[in-house]
Amino acid sequence: MKSTRPLLAITLGDPAGIGPEVTLKALTHADVFAQCRPLVIGDRRILERAAGWLKRALPPVEAIDDPASGVYAPGTLPLLDLHNADPAEIAVGQVAAAAGRAAVEYVFRACDLALAGAVDGIVTAPLNKGAMHKAGFFYPGHTELLAERTKAERISMLLVGPKLRVVHVSTHVSLAEAIRRVTTERVLEVIGLAQYSCEALGIPHPRIAIAGLNPHASENGLFGNQEAEQVQPAIELARQKGWNVTDPQPPDTVFLRATKGEYDIVVAMYHDQGHIPMKLLAFDSGVNVSIGLPIIRTSVDHGTAFDIAGTGVASEESMLAALEVAVQMAQARK
Repeated sequence: MKSTRPLLAITLGDPAGIGPEVTLKALTHADVFAQCRPLVIGDRRILERAAGWLKRALPPVEAIDDPASGVYAPGTLPLLDLHNADPAEIAVGQVAAAAGRAAVEYVFRACDLALAGAVDGIVTAPLNKGAMHKAGFFYPGHTELLAERTKAERISMLLVGPKLRVVHVSTHVSLAEAIRRVTTERVLEVIGLAQYSCEALGIPHPRIAIAGLNPHASENGLFGNQEAEQVQPAIELARQKGWNVTDPQPPDTVFLRATKGEYDIVVAMYHDQGHIPMKLLAFDSGVNVSIGLPIIRTSVDHGTAFDIAGTGVASEESMLAALEVAVQMAQARK
C-alpha cells in the first residue's frame, strides 16, 4: 500500500558545519517518521563523523537510489549517498571548497528529484556562502541557487515561526539597494507571494500587513516618500485582486501586532527588518521557506555555526520545524 506521508529530501548542508548533527538529531524523533518519509541526501562518512560527535552509533542505514523504493522505517537512516565529501579533506568548522562543492551537489540532487516528482519537497540544512564561493558557486544563498535551477523568476524568502510569518521585498542586498528595490511592481509581486504562501500553509484568506520602509511608515511624508509613491499604489492594486491588505504600518509595532494575532503575515521591506523580529522570537524554531519556486523548499533558519560544529550541542528544533512546515505545504498541495 502506497504511503500517504510526504516524501521529503533532507540535504545535509555544509559538511563542516552543524547540518549533519542536527539532521541526525532530528531523525531520532519518532514523530518525524510518523509525519513524513525523510530521505537524507549526503555522505555516509560525514554522518558517521557527526554520530561520533553525538556519542552515539549511526542508525542502521537504508541505502536508497530510487526514493520510491524506500521503506523509511523509524530508527533507520534512509540515505542517498553521493559519496562526495571526504572527512579527511574537510576540517570541522573551517571554510573549504570541497565542503562548499559537496553541499551544493546535495541541493542540486534534491532539487532535480523534486522537479521530477520523485520527492514531495526538500528541506535544507545550512550552506556556508564562503565555502560555496570557494567552490565556484556564486549564489547569495539557497533561494537564489534554487531559483536558477528551477528557472523561477519571481521569488522571495518567507520566514515562519510559531507566532509570526514574514515575507521580504528584498533580502541579500545592501541597504541602499534594498531601498531602490521598493517599487510598486516588486511590492505587489511580494504581496502576491504572501497570499500564495498563506494559502500553501492552509490559510485561504490571510490578513496581510505591510511594514513601512521609513520610520513611522513615513508619517504622511515627513520621513520619506516611498510609502506614498511606491507602496500604497501596490496595496491598491492588491485590493483590486480581492486580497486583504493593510495600508503601510509603522515597522516598529507591526510585528508585535502580528504576534498577537491581528495579522497572518507581514510584508517586510528588507532583510533585517523582517529577520530581527523573527530571530528574537524564534531563534531555534524559525523556518526559512523559498516561495515562488515550482517545488517546496523549507530550511532551518540558522547558519552553519562553525564555532560550535563538532561539539554536539547544536539544537535540532529548527530542523524539526522545517520538516513540519514542509509536511504542511505538501499536504496542502494534495
